[in-house]
Amino acid sequence: MRTEHRVLPALIYALIFFIAVVITSNTAFATAASQADSGAPKQADASPLPDDRYKADILVVIAHPDDETLISGYLAKAALDDGKRVDVVFTTRGNAGDNEVGYEQAAALADMREIEARQALASIGITNVWFLDAPDTPARDIHNVLRSLETANHGATVQKIVRFMRLTRPGVVITFLPSVVVGENHEDHQASGVMATEAFDLAGDPTRFAEQVSFPDDRTGYGNLTEGLRPWQPQKLYYFSDASHTDFLKGKGLEFAMTGTSASRHVPYYRLKAIESSYYLTQIGVGADGVRALKTDDFSEFDPPEFFVLGKSTVKASVSGDLLEGVSSSPVSFAPVRGYQPPSQHGVSVELGDPWSFYGKFWKAHNLDQLADLLPVPEIGIGGGALLPVQVLIHNDTDQDRAVTLRMTLPAGWTEKSGAARYPVRAHDVYPVRVFLLAPPSKEGTWHTLRFYPDGDAASGSADLRVYVGKGPE
Repeated sequence: MRTEHRVLPALIYALIFFIAVVITSNTAFATAASQADSGAPKQADASPLPDDRYKADILVVIAHPDDETLISGYLAKAALDDGKRVDVVFTTRGNAGDNEVGYEQAAALADMREIEARQALASIGITNVWFLDAPDTPARDIHNVLRSLETANHGATVQKIVRFMRLTRPGVVITFLPSVVVGENHEDHQASGVMATEAFDLAGDPTRFAEQVSFPDDRTGYGNLTEGLRPWQPQKLYYFSDASHTDFLKGKGLEFAMTGTSASRHVPYYRLKAIESSYYLTQIGVGADGVRALKTDDFSEFDPPEFFVLGKSTVKASVSGDLLEGVSSSPVSFAPVRGYQPPSQHGVSVELGDPWSFYGKFWKAHNLDQLADLLPVPEIGIGGGALLPVQVLIHNDTDQDRAVTLRMTLPAGWTEKSGAARYPVRAHDVYPVRVFLLAPPSKEGTWHTLRFYPDGDAASGSADLRVYVGKGPE
């Protein structure tokens, strides 16, 4: 009897709970059905827009902390006077540079240069600054951009730059000129220009790095893998150069005068440029020059104009106008490029090897044909009496194997050190030849033109290289 008395109340409670659940479910179902019948579904939350805190007017993509000093006059005007948002991405942290003030090197130097960069850019109103982890390539006499792209983990770094373009959604991208020029033309500089160009052409394509533009399952939850960015097509791409001669840059874009006066700071732009440079005390020829100019009031190193080459534009704008001319605040459509298209070649010919061969393909693939016209003859600079290695590619675009002798026309004073040879080149193949040439001693600095051409059956075509020997041109 006692067991029966305990079981009966439990059954009653269970029955009551079941009835309550049924009633509640029916009520909820009836309410939902009523809402559906009345055409009044529950109002969903608004979909959030991209975070406006990171929206940029201009995104600068460069290699090393202090590279921006080459264009800091214009950046100061944009940020301080025009109220534009300027963001900067450094592909390296400058761990292989020199140190004029202490023993710190490698990782420690990278930390110092990052601090210098943040303080320097803050002095001209720029606070959104990011650093990627590509290694700083030690400088060499002959720079090959492909060497830097190899060490930079090319694809992964491009992916990161694309992410920043989609995050900051710039109207204008500024980067280094992807070309070989006479001057302090570091291969990391060129590599930043190559990768920024690639990112410019990829950021608006939702199929490239698609995980970046896929919406997460639960944006307020933890552990989402896809990134929730939006595809973004920047509107204008500009290049600047550290060439030691600027003749080829004139008329190709904006020429910004450093002698103008800042409307917000009431000093010439060359002074703001010297101030910005003065933070880079670790770097020989950068920080000390800025400090010296401010102390002596001699700004001759900072008052030459800054040149910006218009690479491409998806909006209507004049070539020599301001960088932000014609830029819309609204998104623009994705602008695909033609991509690589193999040339039609016949017979036996030669061309300069990399990096010049690479650039010839790169410019056309990215709709930058006008960059080939900047320097119709490829160039490079070298010290007097130095050894110049040049790669020459022998093309055999015939159906037969060929024996080809590489010939050279060298100016007076040059000496070939590699020795002549006859090269067996298979049909429809390429034979790379490494040539070593000894430059004549020169103190004044002069231009020389070297010519390479094939000698053999079906031979045609030649390749020229302009070499500046001695002190760099002004």
